[in-house]
Amino acid sequence: MWSRVCEFFLGCWLSMSPFIFHHADTAIVWWSNDLVTGGAVVLLSLLSYWHPLRNAHLLIIAVGFWLVGFAYWYGLGEAAAASQNQLVVGLLLLMFAIIPNEATLPASDWQQPHDPLAGRL
Repeated sequence: MWSRVCEFFLGCWLSMSPFIFHHADTAIVWWSNDLVTGGAVVLLSLLSYWHPLRNAHLLIIAVGFWLVGFAYWYGLGEAAAASQNQLVVGLLLLMFAIIPNEATLPASDWQQPHDPLAGRL
């Protein structure tokens, strides 16, 4: 579940980024995109800790693609640093979102008890 923690912190970073990169007050699209996607990433990463919604982190893939596309289409011009931030965070989210929740556990075959005499009889 370590990747969900990384997703959580990336969502927090997205939520703080309008204040760090000083979006213009008239750039409502940039403000709303960062705040909504950051909140969605935080929510989805936390929901994946609840067993019935353990695959909620897979929806972060859609958020990652959205951020990459948004940075590509709207990133030209005055908000170059913010668009680079969204591009990098989107790619990191895509990378972390495909990691399963049980990635820290050993493989299922390795969890079986080993009987050294099983093949000798």
